[in-house]
Amino acid sequence: MHKGEVTIFNLDIFGETLIQLFTVLFLSPLFIGISNRLKAVIESRRGPSIFQPYYDLWKLLGKESLASKDAGSIFVYAPYAAFAVYCLISLVIPVVLPQPVYFTATVDFLGGALLFGLAGFIKMLAAMDSGSNFTALGAARVASFGIFAEGTLILVFFAVALITSTNNPYVTNSFLVANPDAYLTLAHISATAAFLMLFIFESGRLPVESTGLMELGMVDDALSYEYSGKLLAVSKWGSYIKQYLLGAVLLNVFLLPWGLQTGIIGSLLDIPVMILKWVALIAVLVVVETTFAKMRLFKIQDYLSIAFALSLLFLILSLVVT
Repeated sequence: MHKGEVTIFNLDIFGETLIQLFTVLFLSPLFIGISNRLKAVIESRRGPSIFQPYYDLWKLLGKESLASKDAGSIFVYAPYAAFAVYCLISLVIPVVLPQPVYFTATVDFLGGALLFGLAGFIKMLAAMDSGSNFTALGAARVASFGIFAEGTLILVFFAVALITSTNNPYVTNSFLVANPDAYLTLAHISATAAFLMLFIFESGRLPVESTGLMELGMVDDALSYEYSGKLLAVSKWGSYIKQYLLGAVLLNVFLLPWGLQTGIIGSLLDIPVMILKWVALIAVLVVVETTFAKMRLFKIQDYLSIAFALSLLFLILSLVVT
């Protein structure tokens, strides 16, 4: 291969990497806005604009960040660290492109699950370092729920690796596209159900009822309760990216692995394809959130334990199949 051809090839990969990263960064708030708008329409309300998350982030980025005198340095720098971890994850899983980009070889399925766990640990550590009893309570609540949530994520990814004989999410995507029969197997259906349940919880779409103050029902938002200004903007933006990453894995690896193209032009065409996939997913989530009866906060453990059981069933079926 000539030297010039290698350079062009590397430039193509670099361009695809930038497109994937910028898509995650700048489209993740849009899907939150679409979800909030659609929910308002179903509830017969006018609702905010689909671009409201962008307005909120822009407004917060222009404000000063304040912190309690009891807060430590971990509280201040944790949002940036978690944001960086989510950006790294966006470069190693198929969130836009069906083929590997730069940094893909550094992390596999299990590594991606551990990175999600690392970001969650950083946010809990920051909440404990905030000097606020309320955020500490939120961190304890997130840790208790995370026992099943993180376990479900790791088991699902591990079982997928057993079925496809690889721990590369891009290979899994290609395997499902090339083998439609695998899409309808009991193992894949149980994995999809487990991951969908996990995503509903992680995206905050689980209908939860708490008596008294609304703050008592907070789960993930309790971790950022003490932030303001730029720190709150970075924390919110990181949460948007996290929801997009988990939703992209659900769509491109489990629910709808088809329709993605390769190359610079193909990656640009993948953006409207992902928007269409997300609109369909958001419609399902909003229907779930608005039609199902609310559950008590302590019932979340039961909900996540069912998702964990499904992922464990998926792992057993994967061992049987292989």
